[in-house]
Amino acid sequence: MDALQSIVIDLNTLIPIINHWFHLLSAVIWIGGLAFLVMAVTPGLKQAVAKDQIKPITDAFYQHYKKVAGILLLILLFTGGVNIHYVNQVITSQTGVGIPHHAKYLMVLMIKLLLVLGLLTLFLYTVIFKSDDEADEGESYEAIPFQRAALWMGFFIILCAAAMKHLHQ
Repeated sequence: MDALQSIVIDLNTLIPIINHWFHLLSAVIWIGGLAFLVMAVTPGLKQAVAKDQIKPITDAFYQHYKKVAGILLLILLFTGGVNIHYVNQVITSQTGVGIPHHAKYLMVLMIKLLLVLGLLTLFLYTVIFKSDDEADEGESYEAIPFQRAALWMGFFIILCAAAMKHLHQ
């Protein structure tokens, strides 16, 4: 019986750790990929490639990124929900009440979720509504519309995650 209890206790510790690791890994890959596109690919192509070649090259990069980001989106949504469940358990065991009774944590969580919603909206906009003929000749082309705004949202999402980590301990 003690061995069974030990395994159950180990799983109760291991599952939230692995879930949080998948969540962080997915966020780092998503935001890191976006940062790479914004800070390296787009400016590098503008310097090294003829103007008429920027769009096809950035589109090729973004087509691959978009597939990865879609999978990461699903992982982030699932693991985020599981994380909230486990954090609620920790807060309840420490204070006797759950997340709904901790205003600071709840406020940062809502800000994070609003930023995530904004980031998902920009991502889905590029997947569903962006046409290939959208960029005019005189416009500066971006593979991801509003890519700088999306990157800043990602940075603030990570800031909220750091704040949340310290608000429930």
